[in-house]
Amino acid sequence: MEALTGEETPGGSRGGPVLHIVVVGFHHKKGCQVEFSYPPLIPGDSHDSHSLPEEWKYLPFLALPDGAHNFQEDTVFFHLPPRSGEKKTVYGISCYRQIEAKTLKVRQADVTRETVQKSVCVLSQLPLYGLLQAKLQLITHAYFEEKDFSQISILKELYEHMNGSLGGSSIEGSQLFLGLSPRDLVLQFRHKVLILFKLILLEKKVLFYVSPVSRLVGALMTVLSLYPGMIEHGLTESSHYRPRKSMSEDIDFPAVDPSVDYIAQRDSQDSSPKDDEHGSIKRSVENIRVEKTVSYSEVDTNGSVEQIRPPSHTSPESVESDWETLDPSILEESITRDDEENLNMEKRQTDINSDKVTSDSVPITVQPQSNTGQVVFVPGLISGLEEDQYGMPLAVFTKGYLCLPYMALQQHHLLSDVSIRGFVAGATNILFRQQKHLSDAIIEVEEARVNIHDPELRKILSPTTADLRFTDHLVKHVTENRDDVFLDGTGWEGGDEWIRAQFSLYLHSLLSATLQPDNEKVLSDYGTAFVGAWKITHNYRVWNSNKHPALAEVNPSHPFQGHYSVSDVKLRLSHSVQNSERGKKIGNAVATTSRSMVQTGKAVGQSVGGALISAKSAMSSWLSTFSQPSTQETQEEKQ
Repeated sequence: MEALTGEETPGGSRGGPVLHIVVVGFHHKKGCQVEFSYPPLIPGDSHDSHSLPEEWKYLPFLALPDGAHNFQEDTVFFHLPPRSGEKKTVYGISCYRQIEAKTLKVRQADVTRETVQKSVCVLSQLPLYGLLQAKLQLITHAYFEEKDFSQISILKELYEHMNGSLGGSSIEGSQLFLGLSPRDLVLQFRHKVLILFKLILLEKKVLFYVSPVSRLVGALMTVLSLYPGMIEHGLTESSHYRPRKSMSEDIDFPAVDPSVDYIAQRDSQDSSPKDDEHGSIKRSVENIRVEKTVSYSEVDTNGSVEQIRPPSHTSPESVESDWETLDPSILEESITRDDEENLNMEKRQTDINSDKVTSDSVPITVQPQSNTGQVVFVPGLISGLEEDQYGMPLAVFTKGYLCLPYMALQQHHLLSDVSIRGFVAGATNILFRQQKHLSDAIIEVEEARVNIHDPELRKILSPTTADLRFTDHLVKHVTENRDDVFLDGTGWEGGDEWIRAQFSLYLHSLLSATLQPDNEKVLSDYGTAFVGAWKITHNYRVWNSNKHPALAEVNPSHPFQGHYSVSDVKLRLSHSVQNSERGKKIGNAVATTSRSMVQTGKAVGQSVGGALISAKSAMSSWLSTFSQPSTQETQEEKQ
């Protein structure tokens, strides 16, 4: 196969979406480094050159993540900034594997350890994460099965095959969202999924945290897939940052060794980092602080400069998430004073005489918008993004708001960079999680926990009754159709596309509501404080600067607006109990106490034990009434 030369374009592409196929390995002295690239990353270099473009200096650390030695294989999605002369984000997909060195047929001189760790990655102009991952995993497996890493012909063939198969065809939605499952996201986060959706609309500093990397990037990108058009056209400016000019200006990191566990164990997460042979890494990172207030600004369409409020530095002591404010006395009362006040306020703000859709008549299914015809995207006059007739995608990831599905430790300085106004980033290293002052919220995927540091922000994102109905609608359909969603031949209701359609309707209705005159009552269903905070964000102001006639056909009311009933009280109460730390502790205490009492009852006599079992059953039955509507209400809803 004829090799490409330096006479080609800087990206090395022959017109297809794939720019490069790259192999990154770990060298026992030099750390992570590029070992092979096709075409060469720098025109004129050889395929085995270790040189990197300045803009892509973090590529080795992104493709071969720290802590990778804990897994036999893993997958990474990452974003690279555009190179000089280019304008759009480069999308990276990396497949990591490790094998024992003794199994190699050809063992090169620099292989001095018991295991060999390498990643094969694709750098693409299109955000085809799952599709490229599926192809890359097969090739990576075959490449490792050769047991001879000098056999690179399969990688060159991969480059040609991908550009040949993807270059001339249109990419469908099913290919764009391959491997991203909103169903799994709803099953994991349940009612909190709308909190994540609104949090990113407010352009806050959001950090996702979990290990391994494949689970991290899967959760983060699935959240983004809920926004109409975001994956397809909304990420083209999501990695526009400037790497530090030289490695000497970075934090003083020694080479990150995949065989050294820099990730603290879970049982010692709360302890302070101890000094060891790599202690300088931890001390350097923890000493990073931004003490001065920075005035953020951006240039509007007329060339003038608008002053934007700097991100608030929230209290690091406050670690409860937005719903973790419930008092334990809730188990002694049918409804708390706060809940009464919230419901009364919402009732006052709702026109009970207006002809509105009640919760009993909410349609079960919302048909996908794509059924009305092919969606057409045209360049937005203000955002510069490819927009549809509704102005989607919103210009969230523009003007210094970053999306970094995986962030390497070497990129830590970006969290405090004054030129970056916000981010949605993923991390597996505990050092990121410990720097609470550098983010507004930390999403712990493993525990499905949303830790919002600022109490005021928690209030802004507190779900309204209509929001709780919306999320309850999602959860019920996903859980009820959990086993047979694809067995009825349609796979629609409760499926991935169905969930995306619900969020699309929610966002379209919200945008339409903001354009209505005298809309305070309508907006209260979305949260008056939330809408007020959203209206001053960059993405809303860009959207609102243009006309979108298609929204005239969208009902401006909340999809689940309507009068309030006893079931709403139960829903809010259940949500508070099930999602607050205090509620969980009380529930666990009830279960533990019940078990202990039953065991004690057996010792003193069956009659006592029987009474205790009955008490436990009654308690469980009482609690369950708050997690589901009554039979009569359910029948009324069906009617």
